[in-house]
Amino acid sequence: MSDHEQSQTGCIVVGGGPAGVLLSLLLARKGVEVTLLEMHRDFDRDFRGDTVHMSTLEVLDQIGLAEPLHEIPHAKMHRMEINAGGRTVVVADFTRLRTKYPYIMMMPQSDFLEFLCKRAEQYPSFHRVMGAQVIDLIRDGDRIVGVRYRRDGEEQELRAPLTVASDGRFSRIRVLAEVEANEQTPPMDAAWFRVSRRDDEGLEGGAFYAGSGRLLVMLVRPDEWQIAYVFPKGDFQSLREQGIDQFRASIAELVPWLGDRVDEIESFHEVHLLKVGSDRLQTWHQPGLLFIGDAAHVMSPVGGIGINYAIGDAVEAANVLTEPLLRGEVGGDALAEVQRRRERPTRMAQRMQGLMQDNIVLRAIREQDFDLPAPMRFVLATPFLRDIPARIIARGFSRLRLQAP
Repeated sequence: MSDHEQSQTGCIVVGGGPAGVLLSLLLARKGVEVTLLEMHRDFDRDFRGDTVHMSTLEVLDQIGLAEPLHEIPHAKMHRMEINAGGRTVVVADFTRLRTKYPYIMMMPQSDFLEFLCKRAEQYPSFHRVMGAQVIDLIRDGDRIVGVRYRRDGEEQELRAPLTVASDGRFSRIRVLAEVEANEQTPPMDAAWFRVSRRDDEGLEGGAFYAGSGRLLVMLVRPDEWQIAYVFPKGDFQSLREQGIDQFRASIAELVPWLGDRVDEIESFHEVHLLKVGSDRLQTWHQPGLLFIGDAAHVMSPVGGIGINYAIGDAVEAANVLTEPLLRGEVGGDALAEVQRRRERPTRMAQRMQGLMQDNIVLRAIREQDFDLPAPMRFVLATPFLRDIPARIIARGFSRLRLQAP
């Protein structure tokens, strides 16, 4: 191949995360020629977002993929609870919701992405290019008409009526398009790590452990616990300076039944720091370019709803853009309609995350004796209100549905 080989496709999707892969699948099954560009060679790496929410399962059920997905090893999270001050409070019970899938599926994201890609590859209009690093946007006047990317040391050009940026919270397309996001919540830090899970500990739920000015978030996986240790931004360095033994001891103090497994954390090399925050673009589109998922709005990990909202963007983008893409003409009105449908639920979710961060997370890491705020206790104690948190976590503020499955 030459250094600047040019080719054409119907739609370019940059980024092989949940939003990009699902959008590619939904477009391809309708006959849109779509090319997915993913910078990594494969999906075999460590992800922290391993949730497949109820709303995603319901969309996949519309196209006959929910049951095949369940054949892949997974765990089911039926509820979420907070343990503080010697009390356990269930904050979200998904089993009370009316749905075919009353749980959050816990599955390695690499398995989920590969599953969707394999299904997309059944359609001749889908093309996947792994190891493709986008290095520039191609413009014709003020319109984006494609991308330039590097693969195996060679530069190639790919052109299309629409480029979709779904390349995550560190979006390269944001930089190339010279757009900046507005911060929505103040940043915190979370140290992620894993320890083994025993068969007798069940597969039922996720849990928050709060006390002594610390907060641990535990999520169940098929054979291990995925844990986030949350603390004020900048405190991780002082935590490291105290040494790994003190780190292990603080975990065992907060969650005593993990005390016999904290030695599995051999060093801080097994602890991954994630900066927690959220932002949102004011405008999600330019002529020929659309941002979705974290590229459009980084969601805080609070509530674990980020993937759910990225999936929602993909579904509505498919609803709105399939017919224009089949015609080969995608105008600004269609791109604005995608943002119109998704911006309000995203704003509401980020506002909710901010309230949870201020009133639960930050209080938990500042107060020695933490308890849920009185309004939250009232909601959970009131029968006709108690399912609201579960419904928001599982489905968000708007129900997803493919308009023409």
